[in-house]
Amino acid sequence: MNDLDAAEEWLDSWVSQVDAQAERSIELSRRVAALTGSAEGLAGAIRVTVGPAGQVEALDLDDRVHDLSGPLLGREILAVMRRAQAVLAARVAEQVQATVGADSEAGRAVIGSFEARFPEPDRQDER
Repeated sequence: MNDLDAAEEWLDSWVSQVDAQAERSIELSRRVAALTGSAEGLAGAIRVTVGPAGQVEALDLDDRVHDLSGPLLGREILAVMRRAQAVLAARVAEQVQATVGADSEAGRAVIGSFEARFPEPDRQDER
């Protein structure tokens, strides 16, 4: 094998790796777009589901919330929403691991973005 053949082989291999990484990135994007995160509070009296961007998609309150003051109800809803967003971030990390790998540059960027926007609730309280 001459140097030109070796260079062509290396280039073909590199292109294949780039193509495979692009396919995995597209698959990750598709999976993340379908994700939701859900959490509940006050023994199920408050349930929140968030979509792939962390936006509230569903807020379910049962009659037990009538016993709460307005300010307390607001704080509880926000706390449950933050827990749902943290669940979403964990689910995104699982999909990153399953597609591009958590140790890849793309994987670290995606996980870092979700963890920064939606930290675990006790970590968020430290801000």
